[in-house]
Amino acid sequence: MIIVCRRHTHNSASSSNKPSMPILALALALALLLSSLASPTTSCSEHERISLLRFLAGLSYDGGLGASWRNGTDDCCAWEGVACGGGGAAVVAVSLPSMRLQGTVSPSLGGLPSLSRLDLSRNELSGALPPAIVVSSGSIAVLDVSFNRLTGDLPPSSSSSLSIGRRRMRVMDISSNSFTGPFPSWETMTMQSLAVLNASNNSFTGKLPHFFCVDSAPSSLAVLDLSYNHFNGSVPPELGSCSALRVLKAGHNYLTGSLPDELFAATTLEHLSLHDNYLQGVLDDGARLVRLRNLTVLDLGGNNFSGGIPDSVCRLESLKELHLDRNSMTGELPSDIGSCVDLVTINLKSNYFSGELHKVNFSAMSSLTTLDVSWNSLTGTVPESLYSCRNLTRISLSFNSFHGQLSPRIADLKSLASLSLAENSFSNITSALHILQSSRNLNILVIGGNFRSEEIPQDQVIDGFESLKVLAVEACPLYGRIPLWISKLTNLEMLFLFNNRLSGPIPVWINTLNFLFYLDLSNNTLAGEIPAALMDMPMLQSDEVTSSLNVRDLELPAYNGPSPQYWTFAAFVAYLDLGNNYFTGEIPPETGQLKALVTLILASNGLSGEIPQTIGNLRNLEWLDLSNNHLSGAIPDALNNLHFLSEFNISNNDLEGPVPAGGQFDTFASSSFAGNPKLCVQRMLIHSCSSTEAHQASTRQGSCKVIFPITFGVFFVIGTLLDQLCLARFIGQAY
Repeated sequence: MIIVCRRHTHNSASSSNKPSMPILALALALALLLSSLASPTTSCSEHERISLLRFLAGLSYDGGLGASWRNGTDDCCAWEGVACGGGGAAVVAVSLPSMRLQGTVSPSLGGLPSLSRLDLSRNELSGALPPAIVVSSGSIAVLDVSFNRLTGDLPPSSSSSLSIGRRRMRVMDISSNSFTGPFPSWETMTMQSLAVLNASNNSFTGKLPHFFCVDSAPSSLAVLDLSYNHFNGSVPPELGSCSALRVLKAGHNYLTGSLPDELFAATTLEHLSLHDNYLQGVLDDGARLVRLRNLTVLDLGGNNFSGGIPDSVCRLESLKELHLDRNSMTGELPSDIGSCVDLVTINLKSNYFSGELHKVNFSAMSSLTTLDVSWNSLTGTVPESLYSCRNLTRISLSFNSFHGQLSPRIADLKSLASLSLAENSFSNITSALHILQSSRNLNILVIGGNFRSEEIPQDQVIDGFESLKVLAVEACPLYGRIPLWISKLTNLEMLFLFNNRLSGPIPVWINTLNFLFYLDLSNNTLAGEIPAALMDMPMLQSDEVTSSLNVRDLELPAYNGPSPQYWTFAAFVAYLDLGNNYFTGEIPPETGQLKALVTLILASNGLSGEIPQTIGNLRNLEWLDLSNNHLSGAIPDALNNLHFLSEFNISNNDLEGPVPAGGQFDTFASSSFAGNPKLCVQRMLIHSCSSTEAHQASTRQGSCKVIFPITFGVFFVIGTLLDQLCLARFIGQAY
């Protein structure tokens, strides 16, 4: 299974961290302005033509650009991606995004005297960014080299290379590359005209840059995005001097300390995001917070803030998103939060909030679309006022101490797409499903850990759920058979029923769920043979899983021991877990048809017979667990075709003969094979094979190559040598 931890890592070469809307808006406005200044022309200078051709020469793959530039007209104003304008018919823009360009960025582009816009974004360019482009060019106003593979430090500026009278940088987007080192302290005169700086998703180190926000010089900086880097230290108080700053993002770094008082002097701030750092302190003093009167997004999630939510938070009349998740905040939710009528998102998950949720009156919050208070210590019943928020699309109340039955009024939420109530004390699952079946837009329903020891509603009583893609009813424990109404969930992709007391066979209609790729039925009392219908599941037979799900922020259950754990899935993988049941018979050879499978767990059943050779066809398999069964025979050599296999367990069976050599089998611990007294393992002897066993194994697995340790000068009689053939083979190959 592929999972992610609560704190995310990033890969600057592949991340899809997108620029914010203010960045796009400002860049677009500047681009339109520059485009309006351009006019068609019929010539460009020889110097400009040569400079462009030098850039082309530095590309190892030009995406077809050479056909236009080398084989076309000598007039570079007619070349693809080149725009000219002005009275001198000069090159004013080079725009070559998403052309799969490879190679380096030539400094010759910095020598284009009138170049005002350079866009090389979303290519595969590598190497350093030349100083001639970053700091020496006095004409470039918009620079976008985002989403490439550029590396190294950014060059520092030199005042001798700058012309104060020339146009200065307005937009710089160097995001999603692999730049390293401290961010250079460019001279204030270079940066005082900068409106947008996006350096996110790189590997910059050191302190957060703040040189463009000083009292001695006016600043035009409106958008500053430094998120997803390795910056450390405290939040610079100088950022409060950025009088025009509207967006400040520095999430996913290593910032420490408390928020400086000076930061709250940046009253133009609309978006403040410092999530996933190591910041601390309390927010109870609302006097500072209310100074940010234009704030629309406050994201301080994933830090170490403590104390309660300030009562004055709703005095921020423009606030639409409040993210205080994954901190150490305590106390009851302020009743005043119900007066935040413009709030769209409330995310308070993973704190220590307590008290009853119904103390908050949600009736006036008509704009609310997301409420997440999971992983807290809230008690009582779900307030009826919540169902007045008719635009709610996502509700997560999991891992609290709510009780009672689901209210029929939840059916009023016609836009509800995701509902997570896991691990509370709700009761009456039949009533809950009857109520929810009319939620036509419901995609995700996670209700496990409730309805203690009730019977799962059977065949004819449930109808609806046309849009449901995820159903998690695990760890209740429910009893009864897998009900027929699940077969009507024709869009279902993930089904979690583990840790219950379900009995009977796997129903044959399972293969009618055309989109199902994740099935966990483990730790029940299911019995019978594994049905052939299970091997005909269309999505598992496909070459790869195609899912329309987007549950990046939703925690889904995974059985990992005596109780379920909840993980955020980094990628959706094809998963089949039938472990800890009472299945008997052989593993169907048709299992080899499930080409998409990444995880296959059949452990702790009563399965017998040999391991099918066809499992070697599951080339995507990363986890295979067949332990604690009654399997016999040899381990198929075909399993060595599973090059991605990292978790492997066949312990406690009745397997025999040598373990296949090489490949992934050389990486597995001896515990993966334990409890099979007739197995011989090359790297570590579990059982000494007799000559008869060795002969039978060699007939099935191929002849043994005997490596005799002559360096010890030990000679054996012929009879002893025959008894030691397998042992010598294993010891000899191990060394």
